[in-house]
Amino acid sequence: MKKILLTYLIFITTLLAQQLPISYNLDTKGLSKINNSNPSSNTIERILIQDNTIWLGTSKGLSKSSDGGDTWTNYYKTEEFEEESVSALAYYNGTIWAATWHFQYDDRVKDSYPFGTGLRYSTDQGNTWQKINQPKDNVADSSVVYGVNNIWAQPVATEFQNFIYDIELTDGTIWIASYGGGLRKSTDMGNTWQRVVLPPDNLNSIKPSDKLNFIWKPKAGNLGNYNHTAFSILAENDDVIWVGTAGGINKSTDGGIGWTKFNHTNQAKPISGNFILALGKNMFDNSIWAGSWKAEGQTEYWGVSRTNDGGESWETYLNDERVWDFGFKYHGDFGNYTGSDILIATQNGLYRSSNDGKTWFAAPDIIDPNTNISINTKHFRAVEVNKLIDNRYDIWIGSLNGLAKLTETTGFWQGDWKVFLASDAIESVSDTYAFPNPFNPDKNVASIKFALDKSANITIRIFDYGMNLVRTIIQNASRGMSQDHVETWNGKDESGKVVPIGVYFYRIDAGSDKPLFGKIMVIM
Repeated sequence: MKKILLTYLIFITTLLAQQLPISYNLDTKGLSKINNSNPSSNTIERILIQDNTIWLGTSKGLSKSSDGGDTWTNYYKTEEFEEESVSALAYYNGTIWAATWHFQYDDRVKDSYPFGTGLRYSTDQGNTWQKINQPKDNVADSSVVYGVNNIWAQPVATEFQNFIYDIELTDGTIWIASYGGGLRKSTDMGNTWQRVVLPPDNLNSIKPSDKLNFIWKPKAGNLGNYNHTAFSILAENDDVIWVGTAGGINKSTDGGIGWTKFNHTNQAKPISGNFILALGKNMFDNSIWAGSWKAEGQTEYWGVSRTNDGGESWETYLNDERVWDFGFKYHGDFGNYTGSDILIATQNGLYRSSNDGKTWFAAPDIIDPNTNISINTKHFRAVEVNKLIDNRYDIWIGSLNGLAKLTETTGFWQGDWKVFLASDAIESVSDTYAFPNPFNPDKNVASIKFALDKSANITIRIFDYGMNLVRTIIQNASRGMSQDHVETWNGKDESGKVVPIGVYFYRIDAGSDKPLFGKIMVIM
């Protein structure tokens, strides 16, 4: 079964890499502008909100908005971020941190792997940035001192498969969780890094006074420990730190020195699975929430795990859901909360509970009523909530096909929706294009963008290479004057079947005006 988990970890890593660059073009329509009306990418991996500033980690770098999403500063293709993707974000005492990576070919094994490119941090709200290379070891760094022990440690001397999944900040310390590099910390702003020792797979706890005999090594082959392969970090304060790995959840109450491990087999009421991709804290009741994925055990299952007693026991919810992120909507004022809603982003929908997980409600179809643009995916990656000064709430939702904001007024999912879709501006009514192009119907939809200088009835049809009709997207649908009309095609024909791989054409008829034509390539 351990071989199965190793294969699964590699699959997850590869899957992430395939999803991060999901929006790519064959044409020259790029997104290299610094300022824009939308984020630079439609693949939103992380959302961080601090002092009403929205930070996004995306497949095309970092994006920031300080005006509720009206305008965005995009750092993609800047000198500091180049063309890197952003995998993790953190903020503490005026400093914003971002972890970067890309997919790179490894000539030694003739294949491509995720490649960590380090961190960037800014102390002036993103005006200037400092760069830190990906933390790694020298080949001679073969041991680590832990209390009375000198533990043999496998040097991680490469950036391949060594990239950062999560960042956490405590007073004077930066913590990073990485697939190949394990759990590490820095107390000098990233100039030097220490490997943090967690319990090996065969021990449920460690402390410095224990006499220990094991290898510090993230799992990669027959040797190593799943519990040294880190994916998520949560700091309640400088002393209480939680770390999610491929082998369970680890808790320290002394600032990351001694650790206790919770997994699916060492408790009477355990977590659902040992692969922990997300951790969150509900500040209303101080409960800890984990996205606990199925790993190696036959009785493990995907779901949500929650503890109200510091990890001694766990309740589980949303069985078989693959969880990526948690958000919390707090009722009342900070320090005097009267209740909370839990929001969970999963690969199969966005869920919400207001009664401590007893019942869950899925988000409705997300459609911007002003532009008719929708989020055409159920794969959500991030969710965060921002309370506004007028006591309304902005709920920010990241997916593999765009960013959404709900300014909630009353009730569940009631309010004003806005969808942000990265695309180039249409320069004239004679211009149209589709994005992403090519596109994979199993993962996203093709968006067809066009402009109107007057209201008109619109018909859009899809044709195959022989100009045979494949699908009518809309017919005689009324559309008003706008530069940002977007209609979508899910890659299916009139009978609901996914079309074969190949080149397809679309035709836009707008009243009596000359029709517009465009090309879409379908891949698998």
